Amino acid sequence: MILNGADNPPIRFRFDATRLVEASLVLKLHVGGALAAFGIGTALMMGVKGRRLHKRLGYTWVVAMAVTAISSFFLTGLNGNQFSWIHGLSAWALIGLPMGIAAARRKDIARHRKHMTGMFTGGMLVAGLFTFLPGRMMWSIFFAA
Repeated sequence: MILNGADNPPIRFRFDATRLVEASLVLKLHVGGALAAFGIGTALMMGVKGRRLHKRLGYTWVVAMAVTAISSFFLTGLNGNQFSWIHGLSAWALIGLPMGIAAARRKDIARHRKHMTGMFTGGMLVAGLFTFLPGRMMWSIFFAA
């Protein structure tokens, strides 16, 4: 696939995991947690709700999301060596995850769905897309020359 702007060289898809292999343990943990959370979250969103499998996968997803959120606080770079707005999503996840679990335990399924769907959308999809901006790690793995 080639993406091309008026004054930009073409952007070509290519996979090179060298930067990830050479990255710190914290970054590897963050990426691993995010990939696990994305995969499990996708399965949860598409699967049958309320069954034992949903509950078990749900707890696994919460752990993967928490690992991803907590590890993000040890990663900076988007805003120099300071936290950026993306860290706000991490803080939001750490507040929202227990709220979503509490709602499920209270059998308030509408609120549980709202919390967890919002967490998946904001934490996985929105934040995940920003990792593919030029200059970021995922960009260098999938698109950089």
